[in-house]
Amino acid sequence: MEPNYKFIDHTADILFQAEASTLPELFTQCALALEDSQVDINLIEEKETLEFNVENKSIEGLLFDFLDDLVYYKDADLLIFKKFILEINESDKGYKLNCKATGDKLDHAKHDPKVDVKAITMHMFEVKQVKDGWTAQVLIDI
Repeated sequence: MEPNYKFIDHTADILFQAEASTLPELFTQCALALEDSQVDINLIEEKETLEFNVENKSIEGLLFDFLDDLVYYKDADLLIFKKFILEINESDKGYKLNCKATGDKLDHAKHDPKVDVKAITMHMFEVKQVKDGWTAQVLIDI
């Protein structure tokens, strides 16, 4: 998948915007931007696979929780990812995301670390449906 996200100058943290035609593609672009902010994603090998689910009442909350989980897996298990297979379903209770993420154990000598992401923030966070699909803006605390 070709990158469809861009980083925007920000004083102390990292701000990015992503766009895609579908929600799973948008979430994938945001996940790739998150990983790309931390390491050179081209150096990540597809050695480890993790499957997990996320649920939230809103689409904004779902994206926030999904990205927050990726930060957690990096911190707790040293897992970084370069491939995401996502399914997002809507029900009367909200949204549910199923993710199969493939990547590698973080190795500072191998992955050319950039910054250490501390958290996803709600400041400036947004998800919007637009004419041609979806857009998101995310500020990550480093």
